[in-house]
Amino acid sequence: MAITDKIYVKNHQQLVSQLETSFPKGAFKGATLDILFQGEGLAKLDDASQDRVLDFAEDFLDCDCQANPHCGCPERKFVAYLLELREQGLGPDAVVDVMSDDYLLYAYPGDMLSFLDDSVRTLEAVETLAQVDGRDEVAEEVQQRRNRLM
Repeated sequence: MAITDKIYVKNHQQLVSQLETSFPKGAFKGATLDILFQGEGLAKLDDASQDRVLDFAEDFLDCDCQANPHCGCPERKFVAYLLELREQGLGPDAVVDVMSDDYLLYAYPGDMLSFLDDSVRTLEAVETLAQVDGRDEVAEEVQQRRNRLM
């Protein structure tokens, strides 16, 4: 299961009440993305919530794909965002706190820890494959990225 399947809308019930429409708690569920992407009813949100929802839409839903927002770009961008936070030295709890502050999203710290650990293990495998294939520059680049995540 991808980490984006474990990212949830904070204050979900409050937002449902303000928007006067129901949508899934999962931030990357189709109906949730539709509501955020289409922007209908966002004027009903309080200012703080509206700012966070718009920030999320600008940062993750902005792409030129014909299938946007169901093209996979929002998920890829969000994963990159999480990895950048980790590269800045933030631990799982701090990553959850920052994404909560930035976008009104939350995840369980244990899920975040598993994601970060899986990311390091995946990079280790890529590094090994690059070494076996004789692609030393790629292996070195991947090793540096892995080290920034540790």
